[in-house]
Amino acid sequence: MKKKFLIMINKKAFILFLISMFLTTCLSCTGQNQPLTYTGYYFDTIVNLTFYNNKDAKLAEECFDLCQSYENLLSRTVEGSDIWNINHSNGVAVTVSPETYALLEEALFYCELSRDKIDITVAPLMDLWNFTDATKEQTPPTQGEIDALLTHVDYRLIELENNTVTLKDPKAAIDLGFIAKGYIADRIKEYLISQGVESALINLGGNICAIGNKPDGTAYTIGIQEPFAPGGTTLDTIEITNTSVVTSGTYERYFTYNNTIYHHILDATTGYPSDSSLTSVTIICTSALQADALSTTCFVLGKDKALEYINSLDGAECILVDTQGNLYYSHNINLGN
Repeated sequence: MKKKFLIMINKKAFILFLISMFLTTCLSCTGQNQPLTYTGYYFDTIVNLTFYNNKDAKLAEECFDLCQSYENLLSRTVEGSDIWNINHSNGVAVTVSPETYALLEEALFYCELSRDKIDITVAPLMDLWNFTDATKEQTPPTQGEIDALLTHVDYRLIELENNTVTLKDPKAAIDLGFIAKGYIADRIKEYLISQGVESALINLGGNICAIGNKPDGTAYTIGIQEPFAPGGTTLDTIEITNTSVVTSGTYERYFTYNNTIYHHILDATTGYPSDSSLTSVTIICTSALQADALSTTCFVLGKDKALEYINSLDGAECILVDTQGNLYYSHNINLGN
């Protein structure tokens, strides 16, 4: 069953890529000097690559190959990946790639920074809540079901040593969803720059990573989505140059039960969706990995602690939206309006 699913995903990516190739050909024939976007499907999300000054389709194909490679390395649902192997090791040490090892080290740092509210061994709880396939008829799990899995959520049970990883609790399972897309966006950006690309936007399911400026020297303008509004409804805009923007919000994956919204950002200390009085956190910084990880970390920390932490960092900014629709900004943020 898993193999069939993977084949279906690859076919979808291929079809989307052919559509992009068709659009590229049409624009070339009409002589339009416009940015071109190539589309693929990886990590259960749409990946868009927009090129401004180098529109070689081969570059997009190579970036999608990178996406596939990292999905095969880091996805917990791909059999044989490093993360899959750790989760199915029954407590035995697993040798992983240096990249996986380094990413796990980064992830554990943010687990500690979040005061245990983020925990990369939360995968069984994520499966229990099943926000990926959430429906209007969905009901929250029982307290008993949550408590039974919470006993296996503890990132301190992960032991890293000499490129080996030991997950000491066989019933625990790792998920890197809060940080992996940012890491991959950084790797794609590095590759494109090495190939001479000077103006491009990388979009991994809403994780935006910009290369340089637009060819005319102006910054990219990025809209901040209004929570629970139709797609494209913006609360504000920001201008970015050669940096990354990542937003985490309650409106992305959720269901409603008895007039209560249950969203996908879990607090690992309770097993329930985070109750931080925020609906959206946007992080702007050079590293897409840092932006990805901080968007979730700041969400679970709440407004005051998030602003305090971001304001203590050099080169990182944030926009927070609370449940009442109020906006809060860190220092020195570059707004587009």
